[in-house]
Amino acid sequence: MNLRLPTWLTLARIVLIPVLVVAFYLPFPWSNELTTAVFALAAITDWLDGYLARRLEQTSAFGAFLDPVADKLMVAVALVLLVEANPSPWMAVPAAVIIGREIAIASLREWMAIIGEQAAVAVSVIGKIKTTAQMVALFLLLYGEPLGGFPTFEVGLVLLFVAAVLTLWSMVLYLKAAWPALVGR
Repeated sequence: MNLRLPTWLTLARIVLIPVLVVAFYLPFPWSNELTTAVFALAAITDWLDGYLARRLEQTSAFGAFLDPVADKLMVAVALVLLVEANPSPWMAVPAAVIIGREIAIASLREWMAIIGEQAAVAVSVIGKIKTTAQMVALFLLLYGEPLGGFPTFEVGLVLLFVAAVLTLWSMVLYLKAAWPALVGR
């Protein structure tokens, strides 16, 4: 298999996951800044790999498979770290909703592909807005400290709830699109 730059960027995002975990647990006062920088780097590679794949016409089946896997892994790990560091329903509920939805929709997409109906569950605009809210929320929550009077943690938590609501909304849209195939019509 001949891997191209976009796929290497996606693989780099996966490699950054254990780096994120180590940075999160470093016993230094600046570990939240390092963790946030690692997460930001991963988010940049997420945007850049897709952009380059389209721009350089270097899309591949492997890249199309790996990109959402890398995204889901990074988000799930960040959410688990945040729940562990902030064990409360305010963090756990939206994290569970987001992770649970990702598992459900990934399973739905896989099943729909098997029956030849994958177009019915394509990525929606709501999903893209959800992803943006989710990434900004995680960025702010991982940083966690007020920044020049800006309450990063609190705003991040609000955005995480926004992302969770959009997550449920997009899941309903996916299920609605897939419903005829699910009930055998």
